[in-house]
Order: sequence, then structure tokens, then C-alpha cells
Amino acid sequence: MNDTHAVDVPDRGPAAGAPARRRGSPPPLSPHCALFLDIDGTLLRLAVTPDRVHVDGDVAALLPALAGKLHGALALITGRAIADADRLFPDLRLPIAGQHGCERRRADGTSHRHEEAVVGLTRLREGMARLVARHEGLLLEDKGATLALHYGLAPQLAGYVHRAVRAEVALAAAAGATLRLQRGKRIVEVKPGGRDKGTAVVAFMSETPFHGRRPVFVGDDLTDEFGFAAVESLGGWAVKVGGGATRAHYRLPDVDAVRVWLAAAVSAGEPG
Repeated sequence: MNDTHAVDVPDRGPAAGAPARRRGSPPPLSPHCALFLDIDGTLLRLAVTPDRVHVDGDVAALLPALAGKLHGALALITGRAIADADRLFPDLRLPIAGQHGCERRRADGTSHRHEEAVVGLTRLREGMARLVARHEGLLLEDKGATLALHYGLAPQLAGYVHRAVRAEVALAAAAGATLRLQRGKRIVEVKPGGRDKGTAVVAFMSETPFHGRRPVFVGDDLTDEFGFAAVESLGGWAVKVGGGATRAHYRLPDVDAVRVWLAAAVSAGEPG
């Protein structure tokens, strides 16, 4: 990360200005792919708050089968903290990048956390906590390295929330913080600059068992555009779930379609 004290606010991510492409479903996965999956809105249906998502038996069984098919080259790339994702899938220990790449568990089980001190983060926590206290329906999720303000229970506050969080980030920047503000579906999140889902993908692709494979990233939200950019730069496939502007070359309409596509890879025979 650089040492300039600036606020990095790519509010719409790499998809800014991109057309809403109408391409069809991605090609079938092969055992030679390296697969990177977002969780919320991709593997699991979105809920109004993160703790309300439902993990059913089908997806819990699908993931280990898929990891076996890909010889371990499967990782989850999520805005959730790794500890939170592990609670969703308690019987799995997949490679995973949490908090948009601020923490990462490699395929060998070793973990790394981006520990750069964020000056002004305490001030930011306090300011966002005051916002939540003043308005019913807001939820502050403190993940450690990132802060997320959810307004799914109060969608009428969307505009206010974005303006207020921008103001709080500006105050933190004045105290010397280098931060990125990222919006998503009924959420606005603040995280350290220099890390995103794309940097996590690139890091995985330099390691066994991902190295030398075709990277494939599947996600549904603005934060996933960084992952799309990374896999496309490496000659891989980007798969957008749902509608909206994106740089991805492929689309799947919803969570159910994602699961059908993934299950087809599990059931397919090895190529001759």
C-alpha cells in the first residue's frame, strides 16, 4: 500500500460505465479450472441481514464434491470474515479469502491477515456506531479489518447512509487513514485500500493447487467486479450472477442456476 493519506472511493468498482452484457451461460467447468466463488447472492440467497442467510444441505454437499472434482482448486472469495464463513460451512476447511482479501487461508491451511494499521479506524467505528444508534433498521457489522453498514431493514435510508458514511470516511482520512469505500447490495462497506477480491484471486493463482489452471470467478455484486477483472487478465472466465452492468463475459440468472451449473461439473465424466 502507498503511504499517502487519501480516501480511495471507487464507489462503483471496475464495472463503472460497463454495459449490461447479455451473454449466455458459461462453458462447462473442466477439472483443469481453478474456481473462485462468492458466497452471498452466488452460492446462497441474499437475506436482509448477514445472519439470516440459509445454508441448505444441497450446497453443503456440493462444495466438497466440487473441490474433489477440481483437485482442491476451489476457493471462497467473500466480504465476510473467514470466521463467519466457517460458521456457515462448519464441516469445510476450503481455501478462502475473507473481508475482500484482507485475510486469506491458503490451501495448505496457513493463514495471513493484512495487518497494516489503519489510523482513524477507531474514530470511524465510533462515527458509524452513532449512525446506527440514531436510525432504526441499520446494522453495523464490525469484521475487524473492515466495517460494513447494512440497511436492508431500512431501504428508505439508502441515500442518507451513503452520504453519512462518506462524511465519516472523510473525517477518518483527515486523521491519516487510507481507506476504500465500497457499496454493494443494501450495504456500504469501508476497508483498507490495496486489497480486494481481485488481489486475493491473483495471490491464490500463484500457489498450489491453483497455479497453471484456468481461473473462473463467479459473483453477483459490485465488489466481485475486482475478481472478474483479475481472472480476465489471467485468461480466465468471469461469471456474473443476476442482472446489472458488469465487465463479465458470462451470466447466470440466479443462485439456482449457479448450483445447477456447478452440479453439472461434479456429475460430468473426466475428459478423454
